Amino acid sequence: MATAAGNGASAGAAATIDGGIGVAWHDDGSIVFAGPVDALPWHPTIGTPERGCLVPGFVDCHTHLPFVGWRADEFEARLRGVSYKELHGGDGGIFRSARLFAAASDDEVLEFSRPLLHEMATHGTTALELKTGYGLSVDQELRAARLARRLAEEARQTCVVTLLAAHAVPAGMSRQEWVRAACTELIPEAGRRRLADAVDVYVEDIAFSIEDLEAIATAAADAALPLRVHADQLGDSGTAAAAARLGARSADHLNHCSPEGVSALAGSATVAALLPASTFFLRGRPAPVRSLRDAGVPIALASDANPGTSPVVSMPEVIAMAAGVYEVPPLEALTATTVNPASVLGLADRLGTIEPGKRADLVLLEETSFAQVPYRPGHDPVVATIVGGELVPP
Repeated sequence: MATAAGNGASAGAAATIDGGIGVAWHDDGSIVFAGPVDALPWHPTIGTPERGCLVPGFVDCHTHLPFVGWRADEFEARLRGVSYKELHGGDGGIFRSARLFAAASDDEVLEFSRPLLHEMATHGTTALELKTGYGLSVDQELRAARLARRLAEEARQTCVVTLLAAHAVPAGMSRQEWVRAACTELIPEAGRRRLADAVDVYVEDIAFSIEDLEAIATAAADAALPLRVHADQLGDSGTAAAAARLGARSADHLNHCSPEGVSALAGSATVAALLPASTFFLRGRPAPVRSLRDAGVPIALASDANPGTSPVVSMPEVIAMAAGVYEVPPLEALTATTVNPASVLGLADRLGTIEPGKRADLVLLEETSFAQVPYRPGHDPVVATIVGGELVPP
């Protein structure tokens, strides 16, 4: 079985091919054949037609790598009833990760992040986003973007870098002062140095406002960088509608997205990027997934891999959580973890489906039905991950 969807984000489930599919690629990693296994131009070297499920490599369009250090004690505190907002306001959360990042050397950050990238690859992630946001100063955010570029150059996977220019208000600055610095210094410099492929904003009552989003969207457009938005995670701020109006590539989280937000997304090209692992770990309100699906909004699923609210890097686990928390059917989850997030990252012309001309990013699963992936949470279903035609070592 393999997906046979076309380019661009899709609101529906992946198409399937039963009876044995073969995929062949050139030495440069580009697919030259995808069709019946008995028509393969070369003898198969990976997999068998009798067993397994071949799908495009998973694309994780929302992660917070690079970072350094975990925050398991904050997880325990939340289980005792301390809220995420309380931890954030008490110099925990984002601020704690920023202190750890500032105190670590470049080598320490890279050494912490590299094994996580490899773990992602062994669980089928063949392309992903790397995001800044733990810098909380112009210099440290540029450093984070530079380290993300280094990781991208080293990684087997295709990686794009997002500048999370507004994640939290730095100590000693007002919100307005930081937004001004982000718009006049950080974003223009990241654009000039080609350190970022997109710009992101966290809109929340503990972070930034829609007015801040609008200012940063203008600065991003001036730097020729597309927009991403953390929207309506902890409350309904109307950010989903603002993201759609501003032409953002995605509105992410959406736990408290209103009916008006759903309608705005449905009338736009903005993808709804849902993060079920963070909803699970925060015991949060689920996003209105049924309303989004009924309205025809394309959905992406991502890990939100970060040390505080989603210490998850496995996309099969994300798919299982999406089934349990959001009731996303298996084949819709497949579309939501391949072609749709590839569109969010601007990679849909190269990745996300199995078809000639695209990169041979593939995942061989052990069972013939993709439904086995969400059906067995905690079980690793990946037999082999292939990135650009090269087998990822276990």
